Amino acid sequence: MNKFWALLTHLYALAGPVVILLYPLYASVVAIESTSKLDDEQWLAYWILYSFLTLMEMVLQPILQWIPIWYEVKLAMVAWLVLPQFRGAAFIYNKIVREKLIKKYGSSYFQDKSHSPNGKPKNKLVDFITLKKGEH
Repeated sequence: MNKFWALLTHLYALAGPVVILLYPLYASVVAIESTSKLDDEQWLAYWILYSFLTLMEMVLQPILQWIPIWYEVKLAMVAWLVLPQFRGAAFIYNKIVREKLIKKYGSSYFQDKSHSPNGKPKNKLVDFITLKKGEH
């Protein structure tokens, strides 16, 4: 019986990194190589949300250490974000993040139809976030 519990403990300890990092890394590479934009949206949204979750965890660590089931709750949330049956990351991004950005900045801020010198459409948000050549 002790060996069974030890095996379960090791599998449980391995489940977190596999669900939170390993599978999303693999799926992101597959998404980059595919021609579909749907999977790109899912995995870009996942990494945005995962980064936000990690930052919040760092800030709230003194509080979270007192919640005994925090890791299990986090694992369940991330599994919902990751699993293709749910597409939770794309759902959260579309329903919450995008809606808040559009409310704050307006849809025209994100959908500028002007074009850059290389012929690609400009995106004001991306232009605002990225550094221009020569800026440091």
